[in-house]
Amino acid sequence: VFNVALVTRAFLFFSYPAAMSGDSVWVRLGSSFGFGGEGKVVDGFSGATPLGQIAAAKDALPDIHNTLGGALTDWDAFLGFLPGSVGEVSTLAILIGALILIFTGIASYKIMVSGVVGVFAMASLFNAIGATPAMQVSALHHLLYGGFAFGIVFMATDPVTAARTEAGKWVYGFLVGVMVVFIRVLNAGYAEGMMLAILLMNTFAPLIDYIVVERNVNKRKARLAVAKN
Repeated sequence: VFNVALVTRAFLFFSYPAAMSGDSVWVRLGSSFGFGGEGKVVDGFSGATPLGQIAAAKDALPDIHNTLGGALTDWDAFLGFLPGSVGEVSTLAILIGALILIFTGIASYKIMVSGVVGVFAMASLFNAIGATPAMQVSALHHLLYGGFAFGIVFMATDPVTAARTEAGKWVYGFLVGVMVVFIRVLNAGYAEGMMLAILLMNTFAPLIDYIVVERNVNKRKARLAVAKN
C-alpha cells in the first residue's frame, strides 16, 4: 500500500515534469498578516532552492541564499527563511507538529528518530568520500533543506503505509533516511528525494514486518524447544 498523497504527487511529477519541478520558486516579499513588507520595492523574486543550488554546483559547495538573497544561515533554515515548497521550509514548525503527533499517539517517534539517524549515517559516509559538492553536504543541512523534515514527520509515519511492527518501524525509518540522502547525492536530475524514498520504503514495509514477525516466531520456537528438553 502506497501513501496516497505521494502517489498523486509522483503521478503529477512524472506526467508534467516541467510544471512540477525546477530550481526556481517564487517568494513573497510583501506584508503577510501585518508582518513584513516595509520598504519593499518588488512583490517577490525567483531564486533556486538550497538543494537546487547544490545540485547545480560543479566543483565546490555554493554559497546558499535565503529568501532575501543574503547568505543562508542554519538559523534561517531552521526558522524557514529559505526558498522551498509550502509547509516544508520551517523545521521549527514541523517539530511542533511532530510533538503534537507523538503526544497524541497518532505518529510513531520510532520512525522519526530512526529516519534522522539514517540521514546522519548516510551523509557521514558520503562526507568521508567527498568526491562531489553534493557528497560534502552535512547531515544537518540534509535535515534542514528540502522536504525531509516534513516527509519524515507527516508522510513516512502514515500508519497504513509504514511498517507496523515495533522493530520494523526502526528499520523502516532508518532506510527512509538512508534513501533520501542516497537519491539527493547521486541523482543530480532530482534535487529532492524524499518522495521517492518514502514510496520505495512503502514497497518494502510488508517485507520488513514479515521478517520481524518470522524472527520472533523462530525465537519462540527455539525457546520452546529448549524448555521441552
